[in-house]
Amino acid sequence: MNDLLDHNVRKFAVTEMQMKSVLSGWINKAENIRLKNVLQRYLDYVQQNKEGLDAFIEEEKLSSLNLLNKVMNAFIEDTELKLTKCTDPEVKDACLLASVQSINHFKISLYGTAAAFAKAMGKEKAAMLFHQAEMNEKQIDESLSQLAEQEINEKAKILATLPA
Repeated sequence: MNDLLDHNVRKFAVTEMQMKSVLSGWINKAENIRLKNVLQRYLDYVQQNKEGLDAFIEEEKLSSLNLLNKVMNAFIEDTELKLTKCTDPEVKDACLLASVQSINHFKISLYGTAAAFAKAMGKEKAAMLFHQAEMNEKQIDESLSQLAEQEINEKAKILATLPA
């Protein structure tokens, strides 16, 4: 189980690097100021998560083998493809929000599993690190859900019902 946890942590670190590299661009593509603010807060959490993972990797003396996270690559590629097809700003915001939330749900499961593994192995400090990262992801998820329900989806829906 320890090897599995170590393998996953290296993958998480790459995942957070991938997110860090794309989030700034996605923030710039968002039109809605509240969406930009949530994505900026997400970028801050990603940086915080990355720093925690780096500390864990150093503490555990894990090799710096960079593992590609194909799932994250697929999420990012899918998001970029969707954004090229969404030309209306309100629809683009809805598309971006939904895509980021899908990534967010994936990361919630990653961090939750890592926290459970670490706790089962008696690695309380690591379990707390992964649990905190999971909580960060859940906070972003809640913010994105509220924004979608209260504003973003309504604006996109109104546009979709206007006569062409």
